[in-house]
Amino acid sequence: MGFGSMRQSWKDKKMKKVCIPIVETDPRKALRAVEKANRLADLIELRVGYLREQNLELLLNKRKKPFIVTNRRKEEGGRYTGDEKKRLEILKEAIDLGAEYIDVEIGIEKPLIQELISNKKRTQIILSSHNFKGTPSLNKLKSLVDRVTQRGAHIGKIVTFARMWEDNLKILSLIPYAKEKKQRIVAFCMGEKGKVSRVFAPLMGAEWTYASLDKKRTSAPGQLTVFELREIWERLTHSTAPSPAFEDGIKKRRSGSTLSKPWPLGRGVEGLR
Repeated sequence: MGFGSMRQSWKDKKMKKVCIPIVETDPRKALRAVEKANRLADLIELRVGYLREQNLELLLNKRKKPFIVTNRRKEEGGRYTGDEKKRLEILKEAIDLGAEYIDVEIGIEKPLIQELISNKKRTQIILSSHNFKGTPSLNKLKSLVDRVTQRGAHIGKIVTFARMWEDNLKILSLIPYAKEKKQRIVAFCMGEKGKVSRVFAPLMGAEWTYASLDKKRTSAPGQLTVFELREIWERLTHSTAPSPAFEDGIKKRRSGSTLSKPWPLGRGVEGLR
């Protein structure tokens, strides 16, 4: 992709999708978070394992944006520690209730994945892999994309931890690799050094990236807030007309934002360091 076409992709709002995770433990706070995310997100991810009480139907009924339902195991960054069968039953319930997406780990047994896919109805299946220790070799990352494709996922999600800046290049290179295979993908790095990939992944063709409602509600290390992320995109595109909700959010959060100081465009993505 040349510079001209990359710059054009920055201006294409359809290529810059943000998913906001709901990580509340109290159901009432989760409802309020969904209502707030409806105004700011392109998609909303419900982290069921965080909730003390689970009422999927009530939360789904409040959505105005596509919903991703996930019930992540503790070793994959979630909070679910109970019975595996019950964990997957919640995802099946989400399918029955018409959730647009469910997200399940690629590491679960293949028959269980096939069962979810065969009973998906209108729900799209995201097969995900999270590595909180580091970023494997490019060959190993590509093999994960191959597994996702072979198992029939609608979307693959591959997330690693960036221990060095170069890890961003490895994870972002998965996006054109997946596109060659006609496999839709979400791919980025976690951690402070992984913020760059969170910003640029959708610009390179990833389905979306993740951002929190605020600093206290992040679901993974290195996650930017939705206001920080959209401010970066606005500055990259030289936009002069941000949305009212975005502009209001920026004003309210200036004091605690990592982007609270003026950020000359010439600095590129250094503002993320």
